[in-house]
Amino acid sequence: MEMPGVAAGVALALILIIVNLAGQCSGQLQFGFYNGKCRDGNGFQRNVEDIVKQKVKEKFSSDTTIVAALLRMQFHDCFVNGCDASILLDVPNGEKTAPPNLSVRGYEFIEDIKTEIENTCPGIVSCADIIVMATRDAVVESDIKKMGTGWYPVQTGRRDGRVSSAQNVNLPSPSIPVPQAIAAFSSKKLSTIDMVYLLGGGHSVGVAHCGLFENRLYDFKNTGNPDPAMNTTLLQTLRTLCPRNSGSPNSANLDQDPLKSSSVDKSFFEQIRLGNGILEVDQQLALDPNTRFPVARIAGSDDFSFQFGRAMIKLGAVDVKIGRDGEIRKKCAAVNSPSRSSGGNFFNLFG
Repeated sequence: MEMPGVAAGVALALILIIVNLAGQCSGQLQFGFYNGKCRDGNGFQRNVEDIVKQKVKEKFSSDTTIVAALLRMQFHDCFVNGCDASILLDVPNGEKTAPPNLSVRGYEFIEDIKTEIENTCPGIVSCADIIVMATRDAVVESDIKKMGTGWYPVQTGRRDGRVSSAQNVNLPSPSIPVPQAIAAFSSKKLSTIDMVYLLGGGHSVGVAHCGLFENRLYDFKNTGNPDPAMNTTLLQTLRTLCPRNSGSPNSANLDQDPLKSSSVDKSFFEQIRLGNGILEVDQQLALDPNTRFPVARIAGSDDFSFQFGRAMIKLGAVDVKIGRDGEIRKKCAAVNSPSRSSGGNFFNLFG
């Protein structure tokens, strides 16, 4: 049984890793970057992270699926040209139009948060930072025990990118072999352990539609048989859910524990060790020699929130833009006009 002091202990531990991570993160990101920088029209100081937190809390109360949506959005944004909110841009042939991003959602919610902040202190907070802050707060809201153990500190100070191209979108597929996945994460300076936590944590919530795993049910790798790694009970359940060649729009929870499928926790790792992985790459995490031992350790540990938070901090630092490399967009879906893009509040924030 967890004691009340556990949440405080985890929070303290996460704060202590800041010193260790500071030298690893890109550019000039800072913890508490916006402290003292946001003042409303009456001159009163506002806490940017509190504004985001409240918006997420309100959203979560009516839509718990926002947790999976934001985790996916941050991953898809950071993995393509870095964490620069380029996925939010509505431009011809932009990242939004790439096949892996067609099911990404939450754009309107991020724009809603941006509008709230712009109405309070315009030209200060980037859309890229809003994605990262909102994702963290959504993870916290998903904690079914409401003890705050999902909290982790986020660095801020990112600038928004000005370019978004579908051609740049090269994300790991649901069937990517683990060694190739490791290489993909390594190219972003993320370790194998980071990958295990990010994939497992990100897939501890949300669903996958039949089309993403139907091959595992009937004709795995052209064998004419199901994936032998799949639990036979789960196999029968999924075959009922997704009849062969039916084009079914049905979906299955990525975490097969019915009591924890909406919470970002270690349950996913326990499930894949039982053969209950939905996506091929998820199940292979528990089987591949590069990752099966970390998966086993995580499933039996009590420090998932700490380690997942650490991995999310590193993900949030991938190829960030700072200073004149980017801008503070007025609206998240569009780049600023040339006059605004060239300066904005650059000297207020960096001078």
